[in-house]
Amino acid sequence: MASSALSNLMLAIHEKKTNSVDLYRPLRNYITFTYSEREAQLLEDDLETLNQLRSDVERVPDPSPSARRDLLISYYKALCLVETRFPISPEKHHVNAVSFLWHDTFKQKQKATQQNIHLEKAAVLFNLAATYSQIGLGHDRTTVDGRRQASHAFIGAAGAFAYLRDNESTKASIGQSSTTVDVSVECVGMLERLMLAQAQECVFENTIAKGSTPGVCAKIARQVGIYYEEALAALTAPPLKDHFEKGWISHVQMKAALFYSEACYRYGMELHEKEEIAEEIARLRSGSSRLAEAKKSSRGAPAQLIEAMNKLEASISCNLDRAVKENDRVYLMRVPSPASLSPLPTFSMVKPMNMTEILDASKEKMFAILVPDSSAKALSRYTEMVDDVIRTQAERLQQASELTRVRLKEMDLPDSILAVDGHSTLPADLREDVEAVQISGGPASLEAELQQLRDLKRVNQELLVHTEELLQKEATEDTQFRSQFGTRWTRPQSSTLTKNLQDRLNRFAANLKQAGESDVKIERSVRENSALMSILDRRPIESAIPSLAKPMMSLDATEDAIVGTLKQSLRQLENLGAQRAGLEDMLKEMKRKDDILPKLMTITGSYEDMFRKEISKYDHICEDISQNIEVQEQLLRQIQAQNEEFSTVFNLEDYKASREKCYNQIQAAISKYREIKENVNEGLKFYVTLQDAITNVKQQCSDFVMTRSIQCQEMIEDVQRQMSGLSFQDRRNSGPYPSVHQPTATSSPPPQETHNPSHPHPQAPYYRPPEQVSRPGYSMPPYGPPPPYQAPHGQAPQPYPPQAPQQQQPPYPSWQQGSYYDPQAQQPRPPYSAPNPYLHPPQPQPPHQGGGYYRH
Repeated sequence: MASSALSNLMLAIHEKKTNSVDLYRPLRNYITFTYSEREAQLLEDDLETLNQLRSDVERVPDPSPSARRDLLISYYKALCLVETRFPISPEKHHVNAVSFLWHDTFKQKQKATQQNIHLEKAAVLFNLAATYSQIGLGHDRTTVDGRRQASHAFIGAAGAFAYLRDNESTKASIGQSSTTVDVSVECVGMLERLMLAQAQECVFENTIAKGSTPGVCAKIARQVGIYYEEALAALTAPPLKDHFEKGWISHVQMKAALFYSEACYRYGMELHEKEEIAEEIARLRSGSSRLAEAKKSSRGAPAQLIEAMNKLEASISCNLDRAVKENDRVYLMRVPSPASLSPLPTFSMVKPMNMTEILDASKEKMFAILVPDSSAKALSRYTEMVDDVIRTQAERLQQASELTRVRLKEMDLPDSILAVDGHSTLPADLREDVEAVQISGGPASLEAELQQLRDLKRVNQELLVHTEELLQKEATEDTQFRSQFGTRWTRPQSSTLTKNLQDRLNRFAANLKQAGESDVKIERSVRENSALMSILDRRPIESAIPSLAKPMMSLDATEDAIVGTLKQSLRQLENLGAQRAGLEDMLKEMKRKDDILPKLMTITGSYEDMFRKEISKYDHICEDISQNIEVQEQLLRQIQAQNEEFSTVFNLEDYKASREKCYNQIQAAISKYREIKENVNEGLKFYVTLQDAITNVKQQCSDFVMTRSIQCQEMIEDVQRQMSGLSFQDRRNSGPYPSVHQPTATSSPPPQETHNPSHPHPQAPYYRPPEQVSRPGYSMPPYGPPPPYQAPHGQAPQPYPPQAPQQQQPPYPSWQQGSYYDPQAQQPRPPYSAPNPYLHPPQPQPPHQGGGYYRH
């Protein structure tokens, strides 16, 4: 049969017609009512795009079927997004102002009107399939490449019809008063078979053009006939029996007969080559009979189709005559009846295109900000399901890793294997302790720190001696003047003013003595434990651990093989651990990428079905985890047996005992080092703190000595005036005593006070008597005590630093108490309060807020 004879004998489907529908306003009103005006404004572009797509679909089909196909696919995806966000139905709170009207493509007078988005989706899918059929019909099917492209287009049409049948046909008619026959399950099923028949027919024509064997051509041709026969069966049964024109039925009927006979013809050629003449005669007679029957109802059929049938009939008749003659003359075989023949073999080269990915709207961004409550709840539930899977599997992985760690520790692996190679290791916590000791300097650094203690002690002693000498010098001078002037020297004795200072200095001296005793104990402890602590100076510390040696005598010299086998098993176990880590990372990465919200926004079926499908993505990882754990169990049992043999050959128990002894020695050395180090640090801290305290007291003593020096000068001048009989006028002009800041001509200027900026404690003001105004006569005795010094308003008089209340200073803690001093001891106020010899005793002052480290 010439393929060109049938090149234009194929069918294409026309699109369904519709009327105009405004989707913009009803959907915008629903967004405003259900969500807010803000969302409506944000979705303006999406609403306009949707409305434009609908308008384009309403227009006359584009000159380019491919552009029309892309338009229908885009609009269908948009409808999937609309379906999950905008309930279109007659109900009050739904989008009830939208109605879809579509005409039947085969009977234009029939139409359906529904407030149901599934009718719209069914019609769009129908038109998409029709467009695919038009694309297929438009290819040049006189060439091999043209027939290949046409076949692909017909496959697309079959896929669109199949998708319509499985997803929308039933929904478009449920609960509605009317629908059209063309989108019914029966009609789209028939059209799917028809498109597959035409696709397979294109393949058959290419098979003939390539010169394939008669057997292959027969199988492909028979499948073409079967597809046409299935379409014919649907066309001749309700509800399609009276819905299509007779030309459709005649075309399909003749194509079915034509390709059945073509298959018989091709199969007969193969039988003739095999010299199976009897069956060849029966097949050719069956094909000829089928053609003759089809030609009886060929009224109105295309001339090309009738011509093709006549040519095929002539070819069959020629071969049949030849076969009959050969059988009568040569083979003499009995010819079976056509009814007794087995069905002809078939081979399908086509199947409906999978439209799921093509029509998948989950990646579309239209109306993405609108997430219905049902979708949000479904997403939350699915997330919980995924979390439960990951949590369960993660726990299994962790338990497997923990089991491996515990079992290996019980078998002392891999430490014992490393010891054989001279790579002994310390337990992690013990190694960290050793590293901390070595970083801090180790036992070798203790001598330098002891020297620091000695130096600080010496500095404190020298500072204390110098401070005591200051007070002693001032007391000596005071005693000399008191002896010189007798009762005229009326200021208090130094010993009464410096009692508190002297007591504090005495306590400092006692503390220094006690600290010295503690230093001696530390040095003795360092000497006595130097041998014990010397192990901490070993670098690396692992060099101090005994090694596991091979047995001295061996009968079969299998030690290396035993060690090698055990090492190999441990490497396999390590690989399993790395595999578990990778599996856990895969689970987390899969969860991170597992975003099903777009799919939830497009699904119209059961969430449960979708959840089962989506959660099954994790099944293969769960299976890998189970297999990993099972293999690990077997490997651990194998390692245990190998380790028992290893322990016996290498006398592992004795090695463990010696190694444990080494561990204990290192631990004891660390403990002793830390004890000594802590005591040394306490000593350093004590001496530094004590030095600050002594320095503070020294400053206070210096201030006291300077104040007493100024008072001494003033009193000397006063006594000298009394003894020389100065005039009353001089006394009236200058007051009873010269001011410290206004010295007489005979007095030398007082020494300037030197302030130490490192000691910010407030200093007591030097005594300055108020200036007297000369009055007539002698209203007060010339040599009486001067009136009290008046402090500025709101301040208590402070001629000298106030005297701190006495507090009992506890002795420095002994060596056995672990520190040199009490860190909670209160810091003192200025250590003394020297009352003005010319004033009444000062009132107690509030505690001073500065001072040193101790409060007494």
